[in-house]
Amino acid sequence: MQTDCILVIDDEPQIRRVLRNALAGDGARVIEAASGSEAIDLAAAELPKLIILDLGLPDMSGEHVCREIRSWSPSPILVLSARHSDAEKVALLDAGADDYMTKPFSTIELQARVRALLRRAAVVPVAGSRAETGGLVMDFGMRTLTRDGERVHLTPTEWDLLRALITQPGRTLTHRQLFSAVWGSRSAGDAQQYLRVYIAQLRRKIEDDSMRPRYIITEPGVGYRFGVVP
Repeated sequence: MQTDCILVIDDEPQIRRVLRNALAGDGARVIEAASGSEAIDLAAAELPKLIILDLGLPDMSGEHVCREIRSWSPSPILVLSARHSDAEKVALLDAGADDYMTKPFSTIELQARVRALLRRAAVVPVAGSRAETGGLVMDFGMRTLTRDGERVHLTPTEWDLLRALITQPGRTLTHRQLFSAVWGSRSAGDAQQYLRVYIAQLRRKIEDDSMRPRYIITEPGVGYRFGVVP
């Protein structure tokens, strides 16, 4: 069985050690870079399955590294940073990052998010296929959704929104990314309010408890993430 290669980019040796131990425990092969230039070279040479990126690098900004790698690599990028600004999270996600965690972080949560991102990277739905998680089955060819075997009616907008989320499980999508996926080039207006309404409608239809959602997870101030449910 092939071992997943994960690139850790952080200039702090102690953080790299913590990440190496956490990820190796899940069976991954971990490679490390302490600078942006080293990270870009390693990403090109090793083609890692996933990249964990710190923003405070000594030679260039983490956002620059993110944009550079994303320009040619589809590998998921998880940003890990001490910076807590929602605006910065949105900027990094819009630059191509797939998820964002702040320091200090929970090792268990980090491992869970890494597993979710690797699952998403391993399965890319195509036209005519379907996505299945928990009791949900979304058939893209038939344009049908079932929940525990029962047909669920979705409006065209609800369908487009759920498709955008379910085809990228584990990835945090910003309000702007979701609005663009559903409404295209039309003026966003108050994108957060539009999304809040439709997310609430979707949760009522697909969640066991819409107040404690398992599928559509809110990332406060940033966007939403589709949780992978066994």
